[in-house]
Amino acid sequence: YDPAIAFYVGTLGFTLTSDLDMGGGKRWVTVQPTGGGASLLLARAVTPDQSAAIGNQTGGRVALFLETDDFQRDFDAYTAKGVEFVRPPNIAPYGTVAVFRDLYGNLWDLIQYS
Repeated sequence: YDPAIAFYVGTLGFTLTSDLDMGGGKRWVTVQPTGGGASLLLARAVTPDQSAAIGNQTGGRVALFLETDDFQRDFDAYTAKGVEFVRPPNIAPYGTVAVFRDLYGNLWDLIQYS
């Protein structure tokens, strides 16, 4: 749990919204982008099937969208913190977007809508 918290809170700037000890080594940990939005439950895989799906729940497609009000600020900050961008910034009809990989291999769009 702690490496995931460090990535989402320390690197991406999310807010830790809960961290409850559930006993037996299990925790209920949720994070949310600062300013609101959907929360993520950070769960530990406990079965071989769950482990096999880490980072590939969407078959290699972007799973999540992280909206920003200042694309360049956040792109530069994430790059400086070592976030791996797998597709460079692109200006599209709907806004500016770049794709990054999280700590576990999930693909995200960092996006500032036009």
